[in-house]
Amino acid sequence: MTGTARRPIALLGVPLDANSSHLFGCAGGPTAIRQALRSGSGNDATERGVDVIGAIDDQGDVEDSNERGSVADADAITAAIAAILDDGRRPLSLGGDHSVTFPILRAVAERFDDLTVVHVDAHPDLYDDLDGNPLSHASPFARAMEEGLMTRLVQLGIRTANAHQREQATRFGVEMLGPRQLERFDPFSIRGPVYLSVDLDGLDPAVAPGVSHHEPGGLTFREVLDVVDALPAPIVGADIVELNPSRDLVDMTAMVGAKLVKEIAGAMLRGVA
Repeated sequence: MTGTARRPIALLGVPLDANSSHLFGCAGGPTAIRQALRSGSGNDATERGVDVIGAIDDQGDVEDSNERGSVADADAITAAIAAILDDGRRPLSLGGDHSVTFPILRAVAERFDDLTVVHVDAHPDLYDDLDGNPLSHASPFARAMEEGLMTRLVQLGIRTANAHQREQATRFGVEMLGPRQLERFDPFSIRGPVYLSVDLDGLDPAVAPGVSHHEPGGLTFREVLDVVDALPAPIVGADIVELNPSRDLVDMTAMVGAKLVKEIAGAMLRGVA
């Protein structure tokens, strides 16, 4: 691939929302974030002044059927991420609902031992099963923990954990921190490679209204950027999920997603020789 070998980060859209509950619309997330990235209201630099857009190779979207509980769709996602990793690059994926993270992690875990996953979200996404769909967007981390895809799962911003999900967290040894406990997150305790998963509803809906599940009392955007900035290298992959453009206001959440693309890309580049 002429030219793209010099671009260490591969942007991949995953337009899938069939595994959502309550509302659909997240399949439009990748397109909305790409449009925001091209907006003339911003530029190509991170807050540290690093021009990251030139380091990103946009791979387009995974071809999926967007069918509820589709094993074939999950396998297509895993294969697409595996191809990026085998090419020596780091995947930055745009969802889609949060169900996309489980198949992504299958590919990442095959190539990186002692993986820590840092997960920003309002919800733990640890349901054993929601509405008869084991591939639900409410279950990706239950499936990932069952398959041993990570050594450590740290969840930040959680504010909806019910009794079942707390039991699941205890079962799997998940470290779950709410918005009022964010100061307890110690990035210096992380050893080895890091994967970052950001569900946009982890942010307060005043900051990110374009999500299907509004949960007031969330993280500020600056708090999320501080988490990204504090993560140790190497960050070997990341995803930004659950943007529902049909719920957005003046593209506000899409712009949040685009800003996250740049700042996460900048953090990923810190670990690239």
